[in-house]
Amino acid sequence: MLSIARQATKGLSSKTILSASAVHVKAGLLRPLGSVSAQKIRNYGSANNAAAEKETITKLLYNIGSRKEVEQYLRHFSSVESQKFAVIKVGGAVLTDELETLVSALTFLNRVGLYPIVLHGAGPQMNRLLEDAGVEPQYEEGIRITDAKTLEIARKVFAAENLKLVDALERHGTRARPITGGVFVADYLDKEKYGLVGNIYSVNKEAIESSIRAGALPILTSLAETPDGQILNVNADIAAAELATVLEPLKIIFLNEKNGIYNGDTGKRIETINLDEEYEDLLKEPWVRYGTKLKIRECKELLDKLPRSSSVAIISAGHLHKELFTDSGAGTLIRRGHKLFKFDDLSKIDSDKIRRILEAEDPAVKSGEVSVAQYLRDLKDKNVSLYTDEPGQVLAIVTSDPSDPSKPAVLEKILASKTAVLNNVADNIWNSIRKDYDALTWRVRSKVDEDTLDRSWHFERADGSLRNPEDGSTMFFYGIRDSDKAKQSLVGAGSKGGKRSFSTFSRPQRRGYASSTRQKNVGLIGARGYTGRELINLINQHPNLNLTHVSSRELEGKPLEGYTKSNLTYVNLKPEELKAQEEVDAWVLALPNGVCTPFVHQVEADVKDGKSSEKVLVDLSADYRFDPTWTYGLPEFNRKNISGATRIANPGCYATGAQMSIRPLLPFLDKNAPPTVFGVSGYSGAGTKPSPKNDPEFLRDNLIPYSLTGHIHEKEVSYQLGTPIGFIPHVAPFFQGISLTVNIPLAKTMTSRDIKSIYSAFYQGEKLVKVLENEEPYVRDNAGRHFVRVGGFAVHAEGRRAVVITNLDNLLKGAATQAVQNLNLALNFDEYAGIPIE
Repeated sequence: MLSIARQATKGLSSKTILSASAVHVKAGLLRPLGSVSAQKIRNYGSANNAAAEKETITKLLYNIGSRKEVEQYLRHFSSVESQKFAVIKVGGAVLTDELETLVSALTFLNRVGLYPIVLHGAGPQMNRLLEDAGVEPQYEEGIRITDAKTLEIARKVFAAENLKLVDALERHGTRARPITGGVFVADYLDKEKYGLVGNIYSVNKEAIESSIRAGALPILTSLAETPDGQILNVNADIAAAELATVLEPLKIIFLNEKNGIYNGDTGKRIETINLDEEYEDLLKEPWVRYGTKLKIRECKELLDKLPRSSSVAIISAGHLHKELFTDSGAGTLIRRGHKLFKFDDLSKIDSDKIRRILEAEDPAVKSGEVSVAQYLRDLKDKNVSLYTDEPGQVLAIVTSDPSDPSKPAVLEKILASKTAVLNNVADNIWNSIRKDYDALTWRVRSKVDEDTLDRSWHFERADGSLRNPEDGSTMFFYGIRDSDKAKQSLVGAGSKGGKRSFSTFSRPQRRGYASSTRQKNVGLIGARGYTGRELINLINQHPNLNLTHVSSRELEGKPLEGYTKSNLTYVNLKPEELKAQEEVDAWVLALPNGVCTPFVHQVEADVKDGKSSEKVLVDLSADYRFDPTWTYGLPEFNRKNISGATRIANPGCYATGAQMSIRPLLPFLDKNAPPTVFGVSGYSGAGTKPSPKNDPEFLRDNLIPYSLTGHIHEKEVSYQLGTPIGFIPHVAPFFQGISLTVNIPLAKTMTSRDIKSIYSAFYQGEKLVKVLENEEPYVRDNAGRHFVRVGGFAVHAEGRRAVVITNLDNLLKGAATQAVQNLNLALNFDEYAGIPIE
């Protein structure tokens, strides 16, 4: 589900609305990171500090979503006036319980040039003070009855809470302006019944716009005034809705601690609610009642007044950036959406509407390769189902062979405007297609077909794929379980002309296609080492991977022990011999640094010359970790780019732990004091070649420091984070495992609780990262296990230095387990397939 497309507010609860405002994204912010020199990234002390900080924050965003997603959403936000970006309603409970998380999220947005308009309530705080004053709160029809004493307390509470939020933002270096009055003009709602309660009829935008022009976030309360100056109390939800009605923002956000709305029957979070399609049926659900029903109704009433591009998001403060900048989003998105239509008879279709979509979005039509009339004429010989939406922003065409019902249907085209993608309309169409067809095939020709729906979109929706290295196209499918049937269906399907986008191949031959069905073959080069042994064990228990080759110069001719799927013998493969192993889908290169390059060059030459199909290469050495043409394989930060990739550089073990330790705090680093990583590894990390660093006798009662400056992992982590770090490695007497003690100077004063909440939010949902509550991780608890454990979270008394401790197994998550994650993503399996999850 799209997050920016989730245009509106995600946190529908009386706790918070995100009322964001402005978006000023500079062109420099959207440059590809590859164009930013390392010197510029490091040059925090120069006059370019602000630009460097923005680029660093943007780079951090690339780790929660693909670069294309992030830049697409930044451009989208920057396309509207500042005050029309978003409105955030923050409830009083959030200000009490999640203040630092909220401030961190707002600071994050501001660092990339966004100015959310924030409106807050203070209900729980008021109730406490009223109780202390001996005033019992009175409500009528859910509205707080407000007498003079209650209003006096309300004014004090709102002023105090407003300043608390403003001060917290300023401490984080984010300019903010308190606006406690002068925005909402109201009459008495019903003076006899409710007392000093207002009914807003006008909103003064000048105070908000002035704050944004001055570069400060506007922080509003929900107090209103009559024309003659009488202060009136207004429910914060109502005030936020009135503000949104006037500003017409892209997003309206309600922050809640549950991170969305949950289905009362299944217990699962609802990702998207399309009101035009689902509203009536949703209200009939037995679990939709009380507060849930009220909120859905309020959202509909609000969105009915706003442009169709607006939406409401219900989300927690800690997931705000993921909701805004990734396709998957994080909470619950509520939008009006559009009605969807399916036609099985081309004569009933508005041909002008279809022509407009094809001419605007179809690469083949735009290039003149085929005309609209020609394409529609050719469809008449097939069974056709055409899917579109009410405004004509999405078009999908599915055909089937009337002479052979057993053949899978073919998705001829799926075209979507950028607006439709941002609003998830393409996903809605796709869901309709999935309901109608149990099996489907489709083709993505090349990058020209990925204008709005990139290749990862297709990989995420397919069971498997076939690649054609001759023209770079990929054939996708779902619902085809038999491998041979998949190949026959995909290679033989499609139109005879072969010119239309999303048509399938009519080639009779199969050579050049690498099957991506539910079983894949893996070859391991460098199988003698400890990592190779662990990788063999993982593949042995993997449901979709088969090991077909184990190559080791020293073990050549010996039987492979411990692998039960088949009987294998060690071989000693030379680079030129790889092309003969056509059944291999992926090669894992578990070789020392500087050794694997001949194998890589040979594979690429064989593919280029047509002697071999494309292969996935996963390199466990450091040879390609600095090569921008290879994908850096740290899935927790880069899974979108790893999905479907063919060249993956597996990170180093120390580098994995160090990045896990530092990355959540990247926006808060002191620019003038780099983090320092003190690392201790078991001696398995020194390899099998005898040396003092893996000699148990030499290590007994000992700790050996080495490579005290300029270690390759120091360079790797600095390169990937975009900021320098210091790294001091050691070898200890234990066999496997790594402990990292990481000292992180901070730009702002923070508490241990702040640090812990940032890490918990950052790694929420990550199956191989465990954030500890109030303890430090120990090596012995991680040895032989596949996850990273992060803990400690100590902060110096002055609040400007944090210490984080991270443990992982150097042979598993530091190497073999991570390689399996990367293989799974590259070959389109579940990321955690074959990995024991605790």
